Amino acid sequence: MSNDTLLREVDEELRSDRMRALWKRYGPYVIGAAVAVVLVVAVNEGWTWWQNSNAARSSDQFYEALELAEGTDIGAAQAALDKVIAEGSGGYPALARFRKAGLLVEEGKTAEALAAYDALATAETNLRIRELALVLGAHVLVDGGDVGAVQQRVAGLLAPDNPMRNAAREALGLTQYKAGDSNAALATFEQILADPQASRDLLARVQVYVAQLVAEGAVSATDAAAASEPVAPAVSDAPALDVTPPAADAAPAAEATPPATAAPAGTAPAEGAAAGN
Repeated sequence: MSNDTLLREVDEELRSDRMRALWKRYGPYVIGAAVAVVLVVAVNEGWTWWQNSNAARSSDQFYEALELAEGTDIGAAQAALDKVIAEGSGGYPALARFRKAGLLVEEGKTAEALAAYDALATAETNLRIRELALVLGAHVLVDGGDVGAVQQRVAGLLAPDNPMRNAAREALGLTQYKAGDSNAALATFEQILADPQASRDLLARVQVYVAQLVAEGAVSATDAAAASEPVAPAVSDAPALDVTPPAADAAPAAEATPPATAAPAGTAPAEGAAAGN
């Protein structure tokens, strides 16, 4: 055996011993990390499967409740919606609450429907869901003509950057019209028409509202302000005419100085003849 072969075998043995020592020291950690990764993947897959399973079940329950709501058995529909609210997952409980409030509106139970929408606006964590509940609650109040109650719900939604602003304006304008304030309703609807982001369907409805209000004699604030401004008289370049009437006691010039009567030729006045005598 040559020296090179012996040295190579010794070097390989040393490296083998070093690897065994390293594995003995760090091997458990490597195995533990691998097991942890496998467990995380398994838990994630299991959680996803569980969520999908619950979502599928909630979806089936919700659509079954909607089918019942389309029928005549309102009691069964409400019971099915209550089951989704109690047992559903994801966004289905909130959807079920909205549909249940809508059923109350259809039944004419205004106070209960309003309470349901107010509960949604208070309990939900999603901002847009709360705003939607406020707008729908405001629409419930339209027929009552309670402008103050509607403003209390939608005042915070009328900001120019709020996506629910035009829905809130529509509810407010309808309530103002129902309350008999046609001018205020017209001004509110005109704000919708001036919004470039208003939807086509909403603009079509609002144009009908505006036409009806104008036909009934409603006047917008802009038109009222223009009508109240004084109109300046027209200025003409023609010279002014003297229309001053003559004085009542002024006599004609011919009457003021009567003409003298000429004496016949060769005849002296009587006073001159007497003086001559």
